[in-house]
Amino acid sequence: MIITGKYPNLRLRRNRKNDWSRRLVQENNLSVNDLILPIFLIDGKNKKESIKSMPGVFRYSIDKIPTIVDKAIKFKIPMIALFPYTNKSIKNNLGLEALNENNLVCRAIRLIKKKYRNKIGIMCDVALDPYTSHGHDGLLKKGKILNDETVEILINQSLLQAEMGCDVIAPSDMMDGRIGKIRKALDKKNFDEVQILSYASKYASSFYGPFREAIGSYKTLKGDKKTYQMDFRNSSEALREVALDIKEGADIVMVKPGLPYLDIIKSIKENFKIPVFAYQVSGEYSMIKNSINKKIINENIIIETLIGFKRAGASAIVTYFADEIAKDLKNYK
Repeated sequence: MIITGKYPNLRLRRNRKNDWSRRLVQENNLSVNDLILPIFLIDGKNKKESIKSMPGVFRYSIDKIPTIVDKAIKFKIPMIALFPYTNKSIKNNLGLEALNENNLVCRAIRLIKKKYRNKIGIMCDVALDPYTSHGHDGLLKKGKILNDETVEILINQSLLQAEMGCDVIAPSDMMDGRIGKIRKALDKKNFDEVQILSYASKYASSFYGPFREAIGSYKTLKGDKKTYQMDFRNSSEALREVALDIKEGADIVMVKPGLPYLDIIKSIKENFKIPVFAYQVSGEYSMIKNSINKKIINENIIIETLIGFKRAGASAIVTYFADEIAKDLKNYK
């Protein structure tokens, strides 16, 4: 049957007819300004070590870091995030390597700041899991994570990173009250311009496996992290966590993982007028890399997932695709 006449009066496809008109009415977009590149560090010299569960992602020795940072600056990526793979021999129950001024993170900060000054931002994780022999983010006693005792170590870890030149302190431990304590300590030591990016809504997720392999805590982790990381069934609790961290002095809040928690990002953005970052975690990265036929995967699939974060309200995204996708964004339509 052929339908004649002016039906319908309103045709939404008119705005989609041409490339130029589609661009004019786009509600969300993605640029390199939205990307944060994670970098895994390893001890030694001239090392570039593959990570089995994260194809295309590597651990780098400190002397190799300039190659990665040069590329990030070339593509105008605003910030990198540093994560260490700590040798098992120097891990202990207290995670004291976190307070060593010559640990991998501190050495990397000093090198980057000396060579690049403020050409790129440095974000550093504040948590003990890369350094503890039991793989937890806090102190462990008789199977229980000690909150207040852990916070005291996190304060010192934060101060050390700030002293080395870290721009953005990122507590990912999920201990209660740590943001306020860290902010107070930073201000007291005249690090009042150092930002705090709080992992305010970090869920106890099964998507972290490849990351734990990357930092060397996968095999050492005893039990799970459900007593301090959030239950993935909860959403209102995330708003309570964010409200507390904002009150305590957080400049930015993080939602982790990313894609399964777009509703959380949207809810936080609508309820709090604060920058919200999302972490496209290792499990998400590996699924995209491993589960799609290599012949048909392309940058459009990656960008589509990243746009999803922007559409939900994320101001920026920590993603292992950052350097891979940055060069293609100008040509993406």
